[in-house]
Amino acid sequence: MKIVIPTDDRNGLNSAVAEHFGRSETYTFLNGEGKVLEIIDNSSEHRGGQGLPPELMKKHGANILLCQGLGSRALGICNELGIDVYIHQAQTVKDIYALWKNNKLKPASEENACQH
Repeated sequence: MKIVIPTDDRNGLNSAVAEHFGRSETYTFLNGEGKVLEIIDNSSEHRGGQGLPPELMKKHGANILLCQGLGSRALGICNELGIDVYIHQAQTVKDIYALWKNNKLKPASEENACQH
């Protein structure tokens, strides 16, 4: 299991969860026990690179995405790639991971996806 969280910095468990999934500065990857495995730059097309954020996450082995929200297109791509998505307005990696670990996060769906 590899968990990915879109983040705005490289502060590990204390990183701020990015408000905008695709435009985050970085992606922080955790194992199932909440240990930081790696932090990568967002090199997707949203930041001037190539590919879509879900493709970048899958390339790095993610199968769970924890985020504050994402659009329906990104959700559909995650679903196609086998990435389970959960959303919550938690502020830090540590907080959103703890909520997920304690089964307190809602799975993302078309109903709660961002519409903009």
